[in-house]
Amino acid sequence: MIELAELHDSAQKAFPADKLMPERDTSWALAAEMGWLMIELPEDQGGLGLTRQAAAAIHYELGKVLSSAPLIPAMLALRGIAGAADFAARDEWIERICCGEYVPLNMLPARIEAGADGKSNGTVPGLFDADMASHVLVGCGGAYHLVPLDAPGVRLVERKLWDQSRRVFDLVLEEARLDANTLVADGALAASLHDDIARSAHLFLAADSLGGATAALEMTIDFLKMRKQFDRPLAMFQALKHRCADLKTQVVAAEALLWSRATGAEQVSVTDLGAMKALATDVYRRVTEEMIQLHGGIGLTDEHPCHQFMKRAMLNLQLCGGLDHWREAAGRAALRQ
Repeated sequence: MIELAELHDSAQKAFPADKLMPERDTSWALAAEMGWLMIELPEDQGGLGLTRQAAAAIHYELGKVLSSAPLIPAMLALRGIAGAADFAARDEWIERICCGEYVPLNMLPARIEAGADGKSNGTVPGLFDADMASHVLVGCGGAYHLVPLDAPGVRLVERKLWDQSRRVFDLVLEEARLDANTLVADGALAASLHDDIARSAHLFLAADSLGGATAALEMTIDFLKMRKQFDRPLAMFQALKHRCADLKTQVVAAEALLWSRATGAEQVSVTDLGAMKALATDVYRRVTEEMIQLHGGIGLTDEHPCHQFMKRAMLNLQLCGGLDHWREAAGRAALRQ
């Protein structure tokens, strides 16, 4: 059995902390070669049969280096396809994805209208690095469809981001056919798959965010130890010590919640996991905002990586439901109880 410490260690060696935003295609090939796509896949389907906690450990380490490899959307799509027992081409697609073919799942809500003639129109946002893909798994309207990007009426539109570590695309459907030929799951199975995928999505985004927050805080503390004012390191000033201590407390508390939820995530409600993700992404945002402040003038420049962490944090806040959405959902769930 692979230990979590081994996964953390292997990810750190593959993606050293001193090399931020490693090149995307090389990173993707390395992640596929190391078998990370197969971490959650059951052994009887050719995977490693590990837990969501193991997968979250990988995303935690990749978050530290602002990885540009779109591993999260690929693992979510693989989980959806692997869970669709009635999908005739399931085994073929599992093999293709595990061998490195990129198929992403949309990480923002889709808006699709189906016409009476069986053709669909609308937009599927939140497809990360879809320029690498041949197909995308679209979740919308109580169904999942595997859509080829070269099909009639299908095109990609890139949405420019502040976040330089990722690229995001909209899938635009114009009189496109989403029918039995593209259907992966619908009805009760699709609803079950949605909750199953959502659990992984929230854990992975939280892990990515807290890995990034940890790296950003460590970078900030190192700067304060090095930078001097009045012949004393900034780290000696009590007010700055207290600010860093407050941030460390928030990161550690959010990490404790992440790993407790990752253990036995199948028994945790989607709302609880969504609220946990919201907390982790909000902590990431706070750390990066303070990071810029504590770095002073250099933190406002393009040359320093402060802004790269902040931009990733701001995007993570919006994925799979924003902060306000999950706070309200968690509050309503608590009132019902």
